[in-house]
Amino acid sequence: MDHTRTPLFDALLRHKERNPVQFHIPGHKKGAGMDPEFRSFVGQNVLDIDLINIAPLDDLHQPVSVILEAQRLAADAFGADATFFSVQGTSTAIMAMILSVCGHGDKIIVPRNVHKSILSAIIFAGARPVFLSPARDRNLGIDHGVTTQSVRRALERHPDAAAVLVINPTYYGVCANLKEIVDLVHEYDIPVLVDEAHGALIHFSDELPLSAMAAGADMAATSVHKLGGSMTQSSVLNVKGALVNIQRVQTILSLLTTTSTSYPLLASLDAARRHLATNGRELAAGAVARASQARAEINAIAGLYCFGEDILGEEATFDYDPTKLTIHVRHLGITGYDAENWLRDRYRIEVELSDMYNILCLVTPGDDDESMGILLAALRELSNTYMGKGEIKELVVEIPQIPHLSLTPRDAFYGETEIVPFRASAGRIIAEFIYVYPPGIPILLPGEVISQDNIDYIVDHLEVGLPVKGPEDRNVEFVKVIVEETAIS
Repeated sequence: MDHTRTPLFDALLRHKERNPVQFHIPGHKKGAGMDPEFRSFVGQNVLDIDLINIAPLDDLHQPVSVILEAQRLAADAFGADATFFSVQGTSTAIMAMILSVCGHGDKIIVPRNVHKSILSAIIFAGARPVFLSPARDRNLGIDHGVTTQSVRRALERHPDAAAVLVINPTYYGVCANLKEIVDLVHEYDIPVLVDEAHGALIHFSDELPLSAMAAGADMAATSVHKLGGSMTQSSVLNVKGALVNIQRVQTILSLLTTTSTSYPLLASLDAARRHLATNGRELAAGAVARASQARAEINAIAGLYCFGEDILGEEATFDYDPTKLTIHVRHLGITGYDAENWLRDRYRIEVELSDMYNILCLVTPGDDDESMGILLAALRELSNTYMGKGEIKELVVEIPQIPHLSLTPRDAFYGETEIVPFRASAGRIIAEFIYVYPPGIPILLPGEVISQDNIDYIVDHLEVGLPVKGPEDRNVEFVKVIVEETAIS
């Protein structure tokens, strides 16, 4: 296919040149009805293509012309049978992926450290999650993917599962042996779904891990906006059709997607696909080279450590994406949160994330020698500021056992509830989420039985000031639980 073409973007440019008189939404009408300061700031070009699904521009819900062609080009670029554009981020693509294969009461095998969109889809579907514990890295205080062995055990116990979902790569760029997992799951004729939010570039480079489509997965939700050069909130859902009904995927995605689809976002996906398909190898090579050089220089800075190939060798650490710089700061006597705030205040550097022991910096084709130089200079000063001046705390990563699931997340989420003091809630069935950061794994999900270990673990984190997220009561003094029936005497 001719990947130099951008059918959707070109159609928008032609429409702009025709300069039609608009009697349709959006009401700002090329910016004329908009706040002047905002219009001046964002510029005329983007306002000229901020349009709706009029006939010349096709319709994302039932594409028949330029959007259909753009999606077919994307499918070819990503190695899929079909690709669908999402203007609601990878979260909606993930929900569509799960809802396409899971219905009420179906089992889905998922890692415990999943994105909230996966848990949302499980609630919407009425599915029953079978959780896998991710491999824990006790040197870095982070979690990796799941092992082939854990997937095999889950399949032996639940051969009737509707799907298996895998995160690949993880947020920190670490990959399990995806091909091995896909081949194993397919022996059971079960589809493999991949949260590939952090893997847009891996489709276009041999220097990066194997992509979901190349590994034979059935569906993968990929955040093109994260690393692939499109605008924020634009993503794709890649599908292979052997175990998945492609028409149903389109239908489910349409159910979840706004009818006021953003054409600037769609056009950015079309253009990003062209850039990746024609220049992706060179773009990825540049990012890998800059990141690899930075990794070597970071590891020469006192008190800092940035993992590379040395982390590989286990089932859950089969490969890694070198463009992700996970920088371990514990030996400076500070937390990742401290490092993030220091870099922001002193150097105006914003990192992707921080946790108790690490910061994560993403290197993309948008970086250059200047941006990398600023980061390295800041890290050297960070080391000079803190090295040898504070107590180095012991690395502790303790997670309670996965609680017993008494109700499906959907039944609990929509069930009859009451509010009780959290510290006195042991034995009750929770009806909301509780996450503790670090390390980011949900501790309690709707439908699970609260244990005293769960309570103690969360209270310990609250008392040292670490953020606990999820409950409606942000102070976590009270929690929503399922109403218990009173025995009849």
